Amino acid sequence: MSTVAATSGRHRSAGPAGDGPLAGAGLLLRAMARRERFRVPAWALLLAGLTAYIAVAVPAVYSEPGALEARGWIMREPAAALLAGPGFGLEHYTVPVMLANEMLGLTIVAVAVMSLQLVVRHTRAEEEAGRTELLRAAPVGRAAPAASGVVLLTGANALIGATMAAALAGLGFGLADSIAYGAALAAGGMVFGAVAAVTAQLTESARTAAGTAGAVLLAAYVLRGLGDAQQAGGGPLSWASPIGWLQQSRVYVELRWWPLLLTLGLAVVLLAAAHALSVRRDLGAGLLPARRGRTRATAFGRTLPGLALRGERWRILWWLVAVSVLAVLCGALAEAVVEEFRVQPDLLRLLGEEGGQDLVRQTMALFLKFFAMAVAVYAGTAAHALRADEDAGRTELLLAGAVRRPSVQAAPFVLSVLASGVLLLAASAGLGAGAASVLGPGAATEMAAAALAYWPLAACWTAAALLLHALSRSGLWLWVPLGTAMLAGLYGPLMDLPPAVLDAEPFGAMDVDGFGTAGTAVLGAGVVAVVLAAAALAAFRRRDVPAELGGTS
Repeated sequence: MSTVAATSGRHRSAGPAGDGPLAGAGLLLRAMARRERFRVPAWALLLAGLTAYIAVAVPAVYSEPGALEARGWIMREPAAALLAGPGFGLEHYTVPVMLANEMLGLTIVAVAVMSLQLVVRHTRAEEEAGRTELLRAAPVGRAAPAASGVVLLTGANALIGATMAAALAGLGFGLADSIAYGAALAAGGMVFGAVAAVTAQLTESARTAAGTAGAVLLAAYVLRGLGDAQQAGGGPLSWASPIGWLQQSRVYVELRWWPLLLTLGLAVVLLAAAHALSVRRDLGAGLLPARRGRTRATAFGRTLPGLALRGERWRILWWLVAVSVLAVLCGALAEAVVEEFRVQPDLLRLLGEEGGQDLVRQTMALFLKFFAMAVAVYAGTAAHALRADEDAGRTELLLAGAVRRPSVQAAPFVLSVLASGVLLLAASAGLGAGAASVLGPGAATEMAAAALAYWPLAACWTAAALLLHALSRSGLWLWVPLGTAMLAGLYGPLMDLPPAVLDAEPFGAMDVDGFGTAGTAVLGAGVVAVVLAAAALAAFRRRDVPAELGGTS
């Protein structure tokens, strides 16, 4: 919401701002929309494209009669309901019904994450950086920033919902249900964007506001999962979550519009509450008092690794909890998934071969690869804290003291690498615990070793993120290759990609099928991680702090 961004590249006069609480709202909205002009369309196209691809690929895989119905039986398992949804229409499991049961809830979470980040970025983060105070000094109405943010949030979610509805309707699915599917995504984004608007009034920092809103989102998903696991069609706990309300719309089964209206009503109430709270606090302050820390830091807390750990400890903890819980649930589905592989042999192509003798181990290895991809996403965010520290001026203060430049990057690199290893071990332990009755004794140790085979690969993504930060390059240079590698690893065999492409895909190169490991690939990933980390340290020594994103040093 920078005042410079509103006229970036065009030295035009904004004209008179006018009077009243909404003065300048149009100019602010244009500035916000300019900042989001790539990010929001990318979210819309990615989610719609992935959903459409799954809708097209599933019929090709489940080509035999009764194959989809066999998949529907898995959704009757409590663990499957906990992960996905209440399970409507399982007796006649078509592709649209599968999307509503297995994809809708997860996609709502993705849109919610996008929305809460958008709101915090344009509210609390702007105050924290001091830009809102500059705007207030100009002829800008008091309500203009908030009103512009609400319009931006509404437009972003409307774009995502419309893109998804158009993609599903274009595949020949029912028009009304496709519109409802897109509307459910938009409503979910509005609700959790409104939650973030409330938390931005309560807390003093953008990180705390986003973390608190994320915790509410996680609690909503857990409540929905527990309610859906209690009984088919959802239990009382399902109705304690907006995500549960949206899934109760029964898209592509027995469409009901009123849960969508109920969710939008909650969003309106939360936005009104955020406005009421905003007029009761001082600019830059939060309504809740900040928790007072120690008067003196511990010996470890006075080091750069201790400082990095203190800043990231809650994010690491949430990742650890999420990975552990999901891994246990996936492990509990081992027998059902293996049975599905036996009923539908074409699915064995997901394993990259014909299955082998120990199908259970290969299925668990496939799950482990999924979690390695999730850990890679965590590793790719290693530079976010560094960027935030630079934007807030904390890095300049550190470098003004007796702190060497390499140490500033080395601390978050080591922390991210160690945390990635812990997450991989948590995933292997959760999978082993969930499938203990199937795998038998001794498998947990083998699975832990297989999980650690992905550790050097996660370090590569961490080092790549830090290198891009040191070069002041956009995160797209990381997320596009990582997303491509994940898509090739997940769907490459089903897409009949050339063998050379599949061999180059980094997650498959670890070759942990049956809990074996490819020692050469692991060693090669370790060497690449070291080289990238050294390049990141060298590049960081040669540029100014702070540096403009996308600029040259």
